[in-house]
Amino acid sequence: MRKQWKISAVFLLYIVGLLCSTVQTYAAEDSSTSENPIGFNYKVIKPENQRETNVGYFDLRMTPGQKQTVQVELVNPAAEDVEVEVSLNGAKTNGNGVVEFGPVGIDKDKSLKYDFVDVVKGPESVVIPAKGTVMVDLTITMPEVGYDGVIAGGIQLKKKVDEKEREKQTGVINEYAFMIGMLLTETDTTVLPELELNDVYAGLRNFRNSIFINFSNVEAAFLESATTEVQITEKDSDAVLYDTKKANMRIAPNSMVDFPVSMNGEQMTPGEYHATITVTAGDRKWAWDKDFTITDEEADKFNDQDVSMVKQEGINWMLIGLIGGSGIVVGLIIFFVVRMINKKKQQKKRVTKKKKSTRK
Repeated sequence: MRKQWKISAVFLLYIVGLLCSTVQTYAAEDSSTSENPIGFNYKVIKPENQRETNVGYFDLRMTPGQKQTVQVELVNPAAEDVEVEVSLNGAKTNGNGVVEFGPVGIDKDKSLKYDFVDVVKGPESVVIPAKGTVMVDLTITMPEVGYDGVIAGGIQLKKKVDEKEREKQTGVINEYAFMIGMLLTETDTTVLPELELNDVYAGLRNFRNSIFINFSNVEAAFLESATTEVQITEKDSDAVLYDTKKANMRIAPNSMVDFPVSMNGEQMTPGEYHATITVTAGDRKWAWDKDFTITDEEADKFNDQDVSMVKQEGINWMLIGLIGGSGIVVGLIIFFVVRMINKKKQQKKRVTKKKKSTRK
């Protein structure tokens, strides 16, 4: 039976809202639309301590130790029950400089003091009855100690897919989700983002050789409109081997960035290298210089896994021996077959000559 691969592509349905100078994109006021691929609608119920009232996400002014429950209303217009999976996630930053509020495989930064998932709690799933409404309760418990800056995260709402139905489907399976942002602040004290370089190392991005610049925003504030530039050279050389520039990056509070520099399909070579890194945002600038090493083991491993490279295999003497041996065997067989045929022909000629001699 032919095996069919199923690729589950999750498209998060973000509806844009505006947040002054700090946060620019979050979910909208509600999700009521005539054509909704997700299968349910939602509405953010804004409490009295909501700072911005004309946006579609939670922007709450809290106090130290405060405990509060906020709600999201879910509406099911269908004639059957709908189960919705609820996922709470701290804000992180991907390698493209995009803030992620959904579940992603990005490590937490060591500078993160208060993780969103520890501060905000909610159910793992809820069931909306047919043609009905249900409230999702989200309980916020602020740290006892006062806090400047922002605790940022998101609430993902996704219709649960029936596994039996999933097994029946083939090809690409599109799953959609709503994302609602949440910002928690206690003061108006200005906190400036601050970047620190962690490491430079070789690796793979989408199965292609790359150099990664790992740096962190170690403060509880978003860094907006950042531009990152990187040049890679051999150590003690000015000749640029690889370079890249990325503008309009946005970095979440207390998050790390694994910024990739492509090696453009080239083979990774062991040796000593140097990275020159610059990040700018407005009138602020961070510049780092970092030496790093690519070992023989790393180069061999990543070159073998890079799908963009033409692999150069060594001479396979065993295969050559097998082919050569097979050729000799086939040649001998042909030789003996031809010899036997010739012998039979010669014997037949001799018999024919004897018969003719007897008749005379």
